Amino acid sequence: MVLPLVITLVVLLFAWPAGRIAPRDVPVGIVGTGAASQHAVEGLVREKPGAFDFHLYPDQQAARSAIENRDVYGALAISAHDITVLTAPAASTSVAQLLREVGQQLADRAAQQGAAGPQPSARIHVRALDVVPVATEDPRGVVFSSAVFPLTICAILIGAFVSTARGLRRPWHRLLTLLVACAAAGLGAYLVAQGFLGALPHDHLATWAVLSLVLISISATAAGLVRLLGQAGLGLSAALMVFVGNPFSGAGSAPEMLPKGVDYVGQWLPPGAGASLLRDTAYFDGNGGSGHLAVLALWTVCGFTAVMFGRRITGRAPGAKTGAMASGASLSSLPTSDTASPDRRHTHAHAHAHARHNDDDG
Repeated sequence: MVLPLVITLVVLLFAWPAGRIAPRDVPVGIVGTGAASQHAVEGLVREKPGAFDFHLYPDQQAARSAIENRDVYGALAISAHDITVLTAPAASTSVAQLLREVGQQLADRAAQQGAAGPQPSARIHVRALDVVPVATEDPRGVVFSSAVFPLTICAILIGAFVSTARGLRRPWHRLLTLLVACAAAGLGAYLVAQGFLGALPHDHLATWAVLSLVLISISATAAGLVRLLGQAGLGLSAALMVFVGNPFSGAGSAPEMLPKGVDYVGQWLPPGAGASLLRDTAYFDGNGGSGHLAVLALWTVCGFTAVMFGRRITGRAPGAKTGAMASGASLSSLPTSDTASPDRRHTHAHAHAHARHNDDDG
């Protein structure tokens, strides 16, 4: 009875944000304060209420700087004879396409109004300029958005291995293995995304570092939850990162294109913060990435702390009996005679060895 409900919930978490993609307070620049710009803003507010958050700029150069600094996704420069649409497909191909459509709609509306007047006006020309284009090998950003989900899955697997491997008895052994594995996996992901597919062409070292940090933040969280909760921690980390973090990340569109509330939740989880930071690093020289970096660092520190001190906090190994409980269970069935039989001495030795094993593992 529970499993069908869980599957239904998972489908809802993935399908609902994708089925409700629409602009919601998307930051957009407006160049100039003339009559044409004012009429355009009034028309967009009336036709698409709550879709855009407009920012005014004196000229196109100021609007370009705002786009490069990640203050806005694009800008509209509107005059009586033409409309220039400044876009940043690297920030979001969906928003860039949306702004091009908005520019064409404004031009068509202006043409209709001019045709209805006493003196027909000349047709308004629409021109689109990509201020920050996406990689030519990935024009729709498909490779970029497709990389987030497998990174999350691989990070969960690394965390599960580190937390359950028998050869990693000490906490610092687990942390060192986790760091090395995530750095190697991040390098492999970068070699595929850029070396083979050409989707991340800028700032190679920083991009590799971001990919590794995303893996570290997720795997450290998974390993830490396992140290605290046992096998239940692995299920909790998978549910949080895979079934909530991925569909709420906005990697395929933009956080502002997701339903309200979903965008905030997604950006506070490593998959969403990691995807945004990867965009900021790979295409915008790190502009706008400080908040996303802080989110990843917070999850990483919490995960490392749980890996180092998890069993000291809980007082026992998750999912297993403590050495004292195991010893007590073994000794309770022994005879009370003072004469130690060979079977009793063997049982004592087995109990103490089991206790020492659990103490060393903790």
